[in-house]
Amino acid sequence: MSELGADGVSVAFAGLKALSEVTLRVASGQIVGLIGPNGAGKTTLVNALTGFQPVTAGAVTLDGAPLAGLRPHEVRCKGIARTFQGGRLFRDLPVIDNLEVTGVALGLSRAAAIAEAEQMLAWMGISHLAGRIAGTLPYTDERRVAIGRALIRAPAFLLLDEPAAGMSAPEAADLSALIRRIAGERGIGVLLIEHNVGLVLGLCDPIVVLDSGAVIETGPPAAIKASEKVRHAYMGTAADTDLPVLESGLEVLE
Repeated sequence: MSELGADGVSVAFAGLKALSEVTLRVASGQIVGLIGPNGAGKTTLVNALTGFQPVTAGAVTLDGAPLAGLRPHEVRCKGIARTFQGGRLFRDLPVIDNLEVTGVALGLSRAAAIAEAEQMLAWMGISHLAGRIAGTLPYTDERRVAIGRALIRAPAFLLLDEPAAGMSAPEAADLSALIRRIAGERGIGVLLIEHNVGLVLGLCDPIVVLDSGAVIETGPPAAIKASEKVRHAYMGTAADTDLPVLESGLEVLE
């Protein structure tokens, strides 16, 4: 079993700490949730785990070995994939080419990359999108294609940065089912970063809660539901933009 870890990770920008001694673990086939109000440091942590942001202190590790100094593409070659909040597809290329390019970049021949791209689209149930220009996709399909692209070459870990943002309840439910398949059928460890607290509570165990760059709670959904620290982080310090999330998430905590 493989394990991705953050061991006391701190990140500072011009002396201001964005993360402070954050520790978490993601194991093969596990779905770990990462939640917190706006500005808590969630995306900064994902950036640190994937080589986009150097750490000031602590270490990012894969099976106990530090990943310090690796560039993002080198981290990806180690089997740690991610998605981005904005999708970041090659908007002028067909969907199939978006997946193919990733395969070629990771060492496949073009023929092998095309074959794996076709297999991935079929596994996800979106083969009908293969010829669509990525820039013409509706929002939900764009997110699904981004996940499919991240799954090329069978990474050991997948970090999803707010994949459900802007989704309706049925769309979020479909996403939840896909994430379960990714972990269950492919054995991939998933770190799910989400503002949709209800989605995370129903899908993840354990859940890590960040506030102001520090871990304030870690545990199973029941412990997160019962935590006064979590309630205060959202209801005491959250910005107005977090309030719609509370309607679908923290009402579950009642």
